[in-house]
Amino acid sequence: MSSPPAHPSSSRRRFLLARAGAGAALALTAAPSWAGPGRRPFGRFGSPAARLTPRTLYVDPAGRGDHPTVSAAVAAASGSGWTLVLAPGTYRETVAVSAARTGATWIGASENPRDVVIVYDNAAGTPKPGGGTYGTTGSATTTVQADGFTARWITFANDWLRADHPDVTGTQAVALKVQGDRSAFFHCRFLGHQDTLYADSTALTAFARQYYAHCHVEGDVDFVFGRATAVFEHCRFRTLDRTDLASAPYGFVFAPSTAGAAPCGFLVTHGRISSAAPDAAYKLARPWVPSSDTTARPMLTVRETHLGPGIDAVAPYADMSSAHPWQSQRFAEYRNTGPGAVITVPANRPQLTRAQAVSATREAYLGDWAPWTEGR
Repeated sequence: MSSPPAHPSSSRRRFLLARAGAGAALALTAAPSWAGPGRRPFGRFGSPAARLTPRTLYVDPAGRGDHPTVSAAVAAASGSGWTLVLAPGTYRETVAVSAARTGATWIGASENPRDVVIVYDNAAGTPKPGGGTYGTTGSATTTVQADGFTARWITFANDWLRADHPDVTGTQAVALKVQGDRSAFFHCRFLGHQDTLYADSTALTAFARQYYAHCHVEGDVDFVFGRATAVFEHCRFRTLDRTDLASAPYGFVFAPSTAGAAPCGFLVTHGRISSAAPDAAYKLARPWVPSSDTTARPMLTVRETHLGPGIDAVAPYADMSSAHPWQSQRFAEYRNTGPGAVITVPANRPQLTRAQAVSATREAYLGDWAPWTEGR
């Protein structure tokens, strides 16, 4: 995603350096005391000596598992149906799950996403060792191309900061890029600034379905974006403050790029959007029509969600390009609450009717896949 005009950012790294309060920050410190020497680093999920299944691998940076890094465990887990159990710790690495590694499950052993953090700090404009730059896709800390991926109680983060790299103009820095169909995330956290969560598909004709439940996402510019069919249920979204900008907008929460042929895009239901920034500093969304798909018709429905004062209630949507105005896209709301949901200019807040809302449900979006029935 492109940025609004900005000076080099002085936004914070402390969102990854200090213990969280109200879901705003995450500690990248030592593992909790219960996971120390002599303890059970893998909680109730077994151990190398007592595996949950023959296709379960244990990951622990302290050396008490099968592998010390997530990427090493992924490399060892070739084929389908592997489970990785991650001990508490900070895994500073990039990880890629290829399309062949279907049906994978990753579990944060402590059942608290603050304890298990996969983080790196590449941006789109970061120079690559062999020349060139990473680009938005290459900046991702974790990339998942395989179908049937599930993650629980894990934080995916990108802690690249504009303030540290004032010479870099490609400031997109993805924490997680997901492309596979039937990808589910429960109680996970996605932390970054620009382009935090890339909910995508493998091709224009692939309508990848994704489900996010009880998750936390934070960032500033377009920090939930992509062309996937994605349902966000009971999720929290937090917009960050920015001292590098003189005026609003500071950024945009959503930037869908739904293919024109796709019947469903992003659905946000029973969520909450809060902010560390001044009131009305953020737009709810803007449509992304990429150069690779100029026929895209971005789709976003936000329903029964609390919109805090950080969202501009008067004009919650904006254009990314004048050639593709937001009014021509598929944006709608239904029964939202909070200061950011107050309808002052009806033309700027398209609303679903009760009859239309019947088709804006997780069941309608995800079809024969019902991930919410899986055990928590």
